[in-house]
Amino acid sequence: MKIGVDTTFLVQVSVREHLGHAMALEEMDRRMAAGDTFVLAPQVMAEFVHVVTDGRRFEYPLGMTAALDKAQQWWEAEETEQASPTLESMDYCWKWMKEHSLGRKRLLDTMLAATYFSHGVTVILSSNARDFNTFGCFQVIGSD
Repeated sequence: MKIGVDTTFLVQVSVREHLGHAMALEEMDRRMAAGDTFVLAPQVMAEFVHVVTDGRRFEYPLGMTAALDKAQQWWEAEETEQASPTLESMDYCWKWMKEHSLGRKRLLDTMLAATYFSHGVTVILSSNARDFNTFGCFQVIGSD
């Protein structure tokens, strides 16, 4: 199964001090044992680096080089499928923004949802289900 990975989940898996770290590792292990493919978008990778290097969020943030290396490992992993935005995903993004009367703070989440949807993803690993439930086409695995 193809599973989209949200930044929130990737951060949980990667940062030991995160409260959801153990749960995320267990879920990741289950998905890998099942042979699932993890779908990642470039915007998730950029946000991941931004978050894990932030000293205001974590007592022990990653340095930039370590964060970039970790992001590149995820991006190039055998279990990973890369999903970049397409013309189709942008059409979904514009449509969903208007259809659900979403404001500017939902633009990037909507673009991610549209990118994943256009790549055939309907299951997402995220600790923020609200970002995806709006669209009515995703199953979100994780916790809020």
